[in-house]
Amino acid sequence: MTETLWERRNRQRQGSDQAGCRLAVVIVTFNSARVLPPLLDSLPAGMNGVDDFEVVVVDNDSRDGSAELAADHPIRPKVVRMGRNAGYAAAINAAASIVDADRDLLVLNPDLRLYPGAAQPLVECALMPSVGIAVPRNFREDGTTDPTLRREPSMLTAWAEAVLGGSLAGRLGWGEIIDEPQRYDCRGSVEWATGSALLVSARARRMVGEWDESFFLYSEEVDYQRRVREAGFDIVYEPRAQVMHAGGESGTNPRLFALMTANRIRYFRRHHGLMETALFRLGIAFGQAARAWRGATHRAGLRCALAPLRSAQEFMTRQSG
Repeated sequence: MTETLWERRNRQRQGSDQAGCRLAVVIVTFNSARVLPPLLDSLPAGMNGVDDFEVVVVDNDSRDGSAELAADHPIRPKVVRMGRNAGYAAAINAAASIVDADRDLLVLNPDLRLYPGAAQPLVECALMPSVGIAVPRNFREDGTTDPTLRREPSMLTAWAEAVLGGSLAGRLGWGEIIDEPQRYDCRGSVEWATGSALLVSARARRMVGEWDESFFLYSEEVDYQRRVREAGFDIVYEPRAQVMHAGGESGTNPRLFALMTANRIRYFRRHHGLMETALFRLGIAFGQAARAWRGATHRAGLRCALAPLRSAQEFMTRQSG
Protein backbone atom coordinates (compact mmCIF):
# COMPACT_ATOMS: atom_id res chain seq x y z
CA MET A 1 0.00 0.00 0.00
CA THR A 2 1.30 3.47 -0.85
CA GLU A 3 2.19 5.49 2.23
CA THR A 4 0.45 8.87 2.42
CA LEU A 5 2.21 12.07 3.40
CA TRP A 6 0.66 12.25 6.87
CA GLU A 7 1.45 8.56 7.52
CA ARG A 8 5.09 9.08 6.58
CA ARG A 9 5.36 12.25 8.65
CA ASN A 10 3.85 10.63 11.72
CA ARG A 11 5.82 7.39 11.35
CA GLN A 12 8.99 9.45 11.46
CA ARG A 13 7.83 11.28 14.60
CA GLN A 14 6.35 8.38 16.59
CA GLY A 15 9.61 7.09 18.03
CA SER A 16 9.33 5.80 21.54
CA ASP A 17 5.74 6.98 22.10
CA GLN A 18 4.42 3.49 21.26
CA ALA A 19 5.44 2.19 24.67
CA GLY A 20 3.17 4.58 26.53
CA CYS A 21 -0.34 3.96 25.22
CA ARG A 22 -3.04 3.82 27.89
CA LEU A 23 -6.74 3.52 27.15
CA ALA A 24 -10.05 4.18 28.87
CA VAL A 25 -13.20 2.69 27.35
CA VAL A 26 -16.28 4.86 27.99
CA ILE A 27 -19.80 3.48 27.51
CA VAL A 28 -22.84 5.71 28.03
CA THR A 29 -26.03 3.86 28.95
CA PHE A 30 -29.68 4.84 29.11
CA ASN A 31 -32.08 1.92 29.51
CA SER A 32 -29.51 -0.24 27.72
CA ALA A 33 -29.87 -3.52 29.63
CA ARG A 34 -30.94 -5.43 26.52
CA VAL A 35 -27.90 -4.47 24.41
CA LEU A 36 -25.16 -3.84 26.96
CA PRO A 37 -24.15 -7.43 27.93
CA PRO A 38 -22.95 -8.42 24.43
CA LEU A 39 -20.75 -5.30 24.29
CA LEU A 40 -19.22 -5.99 27.69
CA ASP A 41 -18.72 -9.63 26.69
CA SER A 42 -16.87 -8.51 23.54
CA LEU A 43 -14.42 -6.20 25.32
CA PRO A 44 -11.75 -8.72 26.43
CA ALA A 45 -11.22 -10.00 22.89
CA GLY A 46 -11.71 -6.54 21.44
CA MET A 47 -8.88 -5.24 23.62
CA ASN A 48 -6.39 -7.86 22.42
CA GLY A 49 -3.01 -6.16 22.04
CA VAL A 50 -3.90 -3.33 24.45
CA ASP A 51 -2.27 -4.10 27.78
CA ASP A 52 -3.35 -1.10 29.85
CA PHE A 53 -7.05 -0.28 29.70
CA GLU A 54 -9.93 0.43 32.02
CA VAL A 55 -13.68 0.46 31.41
CA VAL A 56 -16.08 3.16 32.62
CA VAL A 57 -19.85 2.83 32.24
CA VAL A 58 -21.77 6.07 32.77
CA ASP A 59 -25.47 5.55 33.36
CA ASN A 60 -28.00 8.31 32.63
CA ASP A 61 -30.53 7.25 35.27
CA SER A 62 -31.69 4.05 33.55
CA ARG A 63 -34.84 2.40 34.87
CA ASP A 64 -34.06 -1.08 33.55
CA GLY A 65 -31.10 -2.03 35.74
CA SER A 66 -28.38 -1.07 33.26
CA ALA A 67 -26.08 0.26 35.97
CA GLU A 68 -26.52 -2.81 38.17
CA LEU A 69 -25.96 -5.12 35.21
CA ALA A 70 -22.71 -3.32 34.38
CA ALA A 71 -21.52 -3.41 37.98
CA ASP A 72 -22.12 -7.17 38.19
CA HIS A 73 -20.42 -8.02 34.88
CA PRO A 74 -17.21 -10.11 35.17
CA ILE A 75 -15.04 -7.36 33.64
CA ARG A 76 -15.99 -5.17 36.63
CA PRO A 77 -16.12 -1.73 35.00
CA LYS A 78 -16.23 1.46 36.99
CA VAL A 79 -19.87 2.56 37.08
CA VAL A 80 -20.79 6.24 37.30
CA ARG A 81 -24.44 6.94 38.09
CA MET A 82 -25.44 10.40 36.85
CA GLY A 83 -28.68 10.42 38.86
CA ARG A 84 -30.52 12.03 35.93
CA ASN A 85 -30.65 11.79 32.16
CA ALA A 86 -27.90 14.33 31.65
CA GLY A 87 -27.28 13.61 27.96
CA TYR A 88 -24.55 11.93 25.98
CA ALA A 89 -21.96 14.71 26.12
CA ALA A 90 -22.38 15.24 29.86
CA ALA A 91 -21.90 11.52 30.47
CA ILE A 92 -18.68 11.49 28.43
CA ASN A 93 -17.44 14.50 30.39
CA ALA A 94 -18.24 12.74 33.66
CA ALA A 95 -16.18 9.74 32.60
CA ALA A 96 -13.31 11.90 31.36
CA SER A 97 -13.19 13.70 34.70
CA ILE A 98 -12.25 10.49 36.54
CA VAL A 99 -9.84 9.18 33.89
CA ASP A 100 -6.17 10.12 33.87
CA ALA A 101 -5.41 12.88 31.37
CA ASP A 102 -2.76 10.75 29.65
CA ARG A 103 -5.27 8.06 28.62
CA ASP A 104 -6.83 7.90 25.18
CA LEU A 105 -10.62 7.73 25.38
CA LEU A 106 -12.51 5.08 23.39
CA VAL A 107 -16.18 6.13 23.39
CA LEU A 108 -18.63 3.35 22.50
CA ASN A 109 -22.39 3.18 22.12
CA PRO A 110 -23.87 0.38 24.25
CA ASP A 111 -25.36 -1.38 21.20
CA LEU A 112 -21.93 -2.06 19.68
CA ARG A 113 -19.90 -5.27 19.59
CA LEU A 114 -16.14 -5.22 19.17
CA TYR A 115 -14.52 -7.71 16.85
CA PRO A 116 -11.35 -9.33 18.25
CA GLY A 117 -8.43 -6.91 18.23
CA ALA A 118 -10.64 -3.95 17.28
CA ALA A 119 -9.04 -1.45 19.67
CA GLN A 120 -5.36 -1.93 18.86
CA PRO A 121 -5.41 -0.37 15.35
CA LEU A 122 -7.16 2.70 16.78
CA VAL A 123 -4.57 3.00 19.56
CA GLU A 124 -1.76 2.66 17.02
CA CYS A 125 -3.36 5.31 14.84
CA ALA A 126 -3.70 7.69 17.79
CA LEU A 127 0.04 7.40 18.48
CA MET A 128 0.64 9.51 15.41
CA PRO A 129 1.11 13.09 16.64
CA SER A 130 -1.26 14.61 14.08
CA VAL A 131 -4.18 12.31 14.94
CA GLY A 132 -6.83 13.64 17.30
CA ILE A 133 -9.55 11.06 16.71
CA ALA A 134 -9.47 7.58 15.15
CA VAL A 135 -12.67 5.82 14.07
CA PRO A 136 -13.28 2.17 13.08
CA ARG A 137 -15.14 0.43 10.32
CA ASN A 138 -18.73 -0.21 11.39
CA PHE A 139 -20.63 -3.25 10.19
CA ARG A 140 -24.36 -3.79 10.37
CA GLU A 141 -25.81 -6.96 11.83
CA ASP A 142 -26.15 -8.41 8.32
CA GLY A 143 -22.42 -7.98 7.71
CA THR A 144 -22.64 -5.01 5.33
CA THR A 145 -20.65 -1.85 5.97
CA ASP A 146 -22.49 0.92 7.77
CA PRO A 147 -21.50 4.22 6.08
CA THR A 148 -20.52 6.20 9.17
CA LEU A 149 -18.13 8.72 7.54
CA ARG A 150 -19.46 12.22 6.97
CA ARG A 151 -18.85 15.54 5.25
CA GLU A 152 -19.26 18.82 7.11
CA PRO A 153 -22.91 19.99 6.95
CA SER A 154 -23.47 22.63 4.27
CA MET A 155 -26.22 24.09 2.12
CA LEU A 156 -25.14 21.69 -0.64
CA THR A 157 -25.46 18.62 1.57
CA ALA A 158 -28.82 19.76 3.00
CA TRP A 159 -30.39 20.49 -0.39
CA ALA A 160 -28.85 17.49 -2.16
CA GLU A 161 -30.27 15.16 0.48
CA ALA A 162 -33.62 16.98 0.40
CA VAL A 163 -34.00 16.68 -3.36
CA LEU A 164 -32.20 13.41 -4.12
CA GLY A 165 -32.41 11.54 -0.82
CA GLY A 166 -29.51 10.74 1.46
CA SER A 167 -28.35 7.55 -0.28
CA LEU A 168 -28.19 8.95 -3.83
CA ALA A 169 -26.70 12.26 -2.66
CA GLY A 170 -24.08 10.32 -0.71
CA ARG A 171 -23.14 8.13 -3.68
CA LEU A 172 -22.79 11.21 -5.89
CA GLY A 173 -20.51 12.89 -3.34
CA TRP A 174 -22.93 15.72 -2.61
CA GLY A 175 -24.56 14.54 0.62
CA GLU A 176 -23.38 14.55 4.20
CA ILE A 177 -23.07 10.76 4.21
CA ILE A 178 -19.99 9.38 2.44
CA ASP A 179 -21.54 6.43 0.66
CA GLU A 180 -18.87 5.42 -1.86
CA PRO A 181 -18.04 1.77 -0.97
CA GLN A 182 -14.36 2.03 -1.96
CA ARG A 183 -13.84 4.80 0.60
CA TYR A 184 -14.34 2.28 3.41
CA ASP A 185 -11.52 0.02 2.27
CA CYS A 186 -8.59 2.36 2.99
CA ARG A 187 -7.35 4.53 5.84
CA GLY A 188 -7.50 8.29 5.53
CA SER A 189 -8.62 11.61 6.98
CA VAL A 190 -12.30 12.58 7.13
CA GLU A 191 -14.18 15.64 8.32
CA TRP A 192 -16.18 13.70 10.90
CA ALA A 193 -17.73 10.33 11.64
CA THR A 194 -20.77 9.26 13.61
CA GLY A 195 -20.14 8.95 17.32
CA SER A 196 -21.05 5.29 17.79
CA ALA A 197 -17.36 4.41 18.20
CA LEU A 198 -14.44 6.81 18.26
CA LEU A 199 -11.10 7.04 20.00
CA VAL A 200 -9.98 10.49 21.21
CA SER A 201 -6.24 10.78 21.73
CA ALA A 202 -4.97 12.08 25.05
CA ARG A 203 -3.32 14.99 23.20
CA ALA A 204 -6.63 16.06 21.69
CA ARG A 205 -8.43 15.64 25.01
CA ARG A 206 -6.05 18.04 26.70
CA MET A 207 -6.22 20.65 23.94
CA VAL A 208 -9.92 20.54 23.05
CA GLY A 209 -11.42 20.08 26.50
CA GLU A 210 -14.94 18.98 27.31
CA TRP A 211 -17.76 17.99 25.00
CA ASP A 212 -20.50 20.61 24.58
CA GLU A 213 -23.33 19.52 26.87
CA SER A 214 -25.84 21.94 25.33
CA PHE A 215 -26.47 19.47 22.49
CA PHE A 216 -27.71 16.78 24.93
CA LEU A 217 -27.94 14.16 22.15
CA TYR A 218 -27.01 14.32 18.45
CA SER A 219 -24.56 16.75 16.81
CA GLU A 220 -22.35 16.76 19.90
CA GLU A 221 -19.89 14.57 17.99
CA VAL A 222 -20.03 16.90 14.95
CA ASP A 223 -19.21 19.84 17.20
CA TYR A 224 -16.43 18.03 19.04
CA GLN A 225 -14.77 16.77 15.89
CA ARG A 226 -14.88 20.23 14.35
CA ARG A 227 -13.09 21.56 17.43
CA VAL A 228 -10.53 18.75 17.14
CA ARG A 229 -9.86 19.76 13.53
CA GLU A 230 -9.65 23.43 14.47
CA ALA A 231 -7.02 22.50 17.08
CA GLY A 232 -4.88 21.18 14.23
CA PHE A 233 -5.57 17.45 14.50
CA ASP A 234 -6.77 14.93 11.92
CA ILE A 235 -9.86 12.73 12.17
CA VAL A 236 -8.67 9.40 10.76
CA TYR A 237 -10.68 6.42 9.59
CA GLU A 238 -8.92 3.12 10.34
CA PRO A 239 -10.63 0.13 8.61
CA ARG A 240 -8.46 -2.47 10.38
CA ALA A 241 -10.45 -1.65 13.52
CA GLN A 242 -13.84 -3.30 13.15
CA VAL A 243 -17.03 -3.18 15.19
CA MET A 244 -20.63 -4.23 14.71
CA HIS A 245 -23.37 -1.70 15.39
CA ALA A 246 -26.90 -2.89 16.05
CA GLY A 247 -28.23 0.59 15.25
CA GLY A 248 -30.17 3.30 17.03
CA GLU A 249 -33.71 4.61 17.15
CA SER A 250 -33.24 8.02 15.55
CA GLY A 251 -34.71 6.85 12.24
CA THR A 252 -37.83 5.33 13.80
CA ASN A 253 -38.51 7.36 16.96
CA PRO A 254 -40.24 10.68 16.10
CA ARG A 255 -39.07 12.38 19.30
CA LEU A 256 -35.42 11.47 18.73
CA PHE A 257 -35.62 12.32 15.04
CA ALA A 258 -37.01 15.75 15.89
CA LEU A 259 -34.19 16.34 18.36
CA MET A 260 -31.63 15.25 15.77
CA THR A 261 -33.18 17.67 13.25
CA ALA A 262 -33.15 20.54 15.73
CA ASN A 263 -29.53 19.96 16.67
CA ARG A 264 -28.44 19.78 13.02
CA ILE A 265 -29.83 23.28 12.55
CA ARG A 266 -28.45 24.55 15.85
CA TYR A 267 -24.97 23.30 14.97
CA PHE A 268 -25.08 24.89 11.52
CA ARG A 269 -26.27 28.20 12.97
CA ARG A 270 -23.22 28.39 15.23
CA HIS A 271 -20.88 28.58 12.27
CA HIS A 272 -22.85 30.46 9.60
CA GLY A 273 -24.78 33.67 9.10
CA LEU A 274 -28.51 34.21 9.27
CA MET A 275 -29.13 33.91 5.52
CA GLU A 276 -27.10 30.71 5.15
CA THR A 277 -28.82 29.22 8.19
CA ALA A 278 -32.25 30.12 6.82
CA LEU A 279 -31.46 28.40 3.52
CA PHE A 280 -30.04 25.36 5.34
CA ARG A 281 -33.17 25.12 7.50
CA LEU A 282 -35.36 25.50 4.42
CA GLY A 283 -33.52 22.61 2.77
CA ILE A 284 -34.09 20.43 5.83
CA ALA A 285 -37.79 21.40 5.93
CA PHE A 286 -38.21 20.76 2.20
CA GLY A 287 -36.74 17.30 2.53
CA GLN A 288 -38.96 16.38 5.46
CA ALA A 289 -42.06 17.80 3.78
CA ALA A 290 -41.37 15.75 0.64
CA ARG A 291 -41.19 12.61 2.78
CA ALA A 292 -43.91 13.38 5.33
CA TRP A 293 -46.14 10.75 3.72
CA ARG A 294 -43.68 8.07 4.86
CA GLY A 295 -44.54 8.37 8.52
CA ALA A 296 -44.45 10.16 11.85
CA THR A 297 -40.66 10.59 12.00
CA HIS A 298 -40.53 12.82 8.91
CA ARG A 299 -43.57 14.79 10.07
CA ALA A 300 -41.84 15.35 13.42
CA GLY A 301 -38.71 16.47 11.60
CA LEU A 302 -40.73 18.92 9.51
CA ARG A 303 -42.44 20.43 12.55
CA CYS A 304 -39.09 20.83 14.27
CA ALA A 305 -37.44 22.41 11.21
CA LEU A 306 -40.24 25.01 11.04
CA ALA A 307 -40.46 25.73 14.78
CA PRO A 308 -38.31 28.20 16.75
CA LEU A 309 -35.07 26.58 17.86
CA ARG A 310 -34.76 25.77 21.54
CA SER A 311 -31.98 24.37 23.67
CA ALA A 312 -31.81 20.60 23.69
CA GLN A 313 -32.68 20.49 27.39
CA GLU A 314 -35.78 22.64 26.81
CA PHE A 315 -36.73 20.51 23.83
CA MET A 316 -36.51 17.30 25.86
CA THR A 317 -38.51 18.84 28.71
CA ARG A 318 -41.30 19.98 26.37
CA GLN A 319 -41.38 16.62 24.60
CA SER A 320 -41.68 14.82 27.94
CA GLY A 321 -44.51 17.01 29.12
